[in-house]
Amino acid sequence: MTGRSTPWPGGAEDIDQDGTGGPLGSDDTLRERLESAVHAVDAPDAVFAVSRSGHRTLHCGGTAPSPPVPREDLRYEIGSASKAFTGLLLAQLIQRGLLSGGEPAAACLDPARRTGPAPVTLAHLITHTAGLPALPADFYVRAVRAWRTNPYGRYPAERVTEAFLRHRPRHRPGTRWEYSNFGVAVLGHALCAVTGTAWDELLGAHVLRPLGLSGTALRPEDPKTDALGHGKDGRTRARAFDAGGFQAAGAVRATPHDLLAFLEAHLDPAGSPLAGALRAVRTPVLRRGLGHRHVHTMAWFRHPTNGGPMYFHSGATLGQQAFLGFRPDTGTALVALCTRRFRARDSFVATAYALLAEQ
Repeated sequence: MTGRSTPWPGGAEDIDQDGTGGPLGSDDTLRERLESAVHAVDAPDAVFAVSRSGHRTLHCGGTAPSPPVPREDLRYEIGSASKAFTGLLLAQLIQRGLLSGGEPAAACLDPARRTGPAPVTLAHLITHTAGLPALPADFYVRAVRAWRTNPYGRYPAERVTEAFLRHRPRHRPGTRWEYSNFGVAVLGHALCAVTGTAWDELLGAHVLRPLGLSGTALRPEDPKTDALGHGKDGRTRARAFDAGGFQAAGAVRATPHDLLAFLEAHLDPAGSPLAGALRAVRTPVLRRGLGHRHVHTMAWFRHPTNGGPMYFHSGATLGQQAFLGFRPDTGTALVALCTRRFRARDSFVATAYALLAEQ
């Protein structure tokens, strides 16, 4: 690994990691694009990282002074992009024959509970077709006092499951798509209940450890290595994100290299202990919208490009943003991270999406 300093407020680093002196070592155009992307997002800390056929190029920078730990080694909150991990976990449990995906979620949470003829299943929850709203109805009442600081932390796991068991879907499950943090959170609790395993251990045993993701966690661990989020102004420090009872929907925090490793596994499943699950989460399971142009898998949004499909998921917390994506046709993976809260006309996701689409 080599480093090169470039002029940028707060410091910036270009890192090529290929070990061979291969094409990324001479790809000045790619490095320039990554540098431009970091500039465009205008955040205290930002990382744009690309892997092509396993060769990695990262550009780190930001408006804040360089932290004591290199930005590429910090753990960043990825918010809703955590759902890609949850989708892969469900796929792996299905591959191992522990679940089918058709289990009624209510029966998983309460085995004595009777389910109707059209229950909400685990598959409905991961595909946002369960008929659930984005958040439980009473979430806002409980969270309003901490809306700008810790809203999810005020809504623990037991309230998530209670709210689900009380809820009556507005639509028959499987008939309409509505993005739902509530639904994926319920899925996490259902998986814990049916396997008798806590979420940390369940995700660790079936996804994180098999993929060697030692730089990934579900809660803050060390102020020196956890990236510090900021408010919309890019200056006000934000509290570390507390997912409360919504761990499966948004608790993951990880280093850029761990996130690249996660995406590289999707690009080349062969030989991975999760090979079957990694292939499964690339398979379309839902098409919606005009001309069925919106395609979804168990873990990813999928859009077409001239060469083939690209898979992606974005996420945000109260002080950070993330974008993960990969393109099998070009063997390219992209990780984008920044420590500034989403704001009106924010360019972060558009910048990352365009960069991946052009690769």
